[in-house]
Amino acid sequence: MKKEIHPNYGDASITCACGNVMHVSSTVKEMHVNNCLRCHPYYTGQTKLMDTEGRVQRFQKRYAKTAKA
Repeated sequence: MKKEIHPNYGDASITCACGNVMHVSSTVKEMHVNNCLRCHPYYTGQTKLMDTEGRVQRFQKRYAKTAKA
């Protein structure tokens, strides 16, 4: 590697809006994020399927006849 062209790579802390702090290695010393693996709905299992227009029911009703045949 060429010398003096790469940024300094060292310890860094990532702080989430929920208060979780993670210590990693990065070129940036401190980072602030809105979501992390402890508060993101995908990782906590709190995701919900929003079907406000009844699309799933319309699909099931429309294709129920072909599934029986």
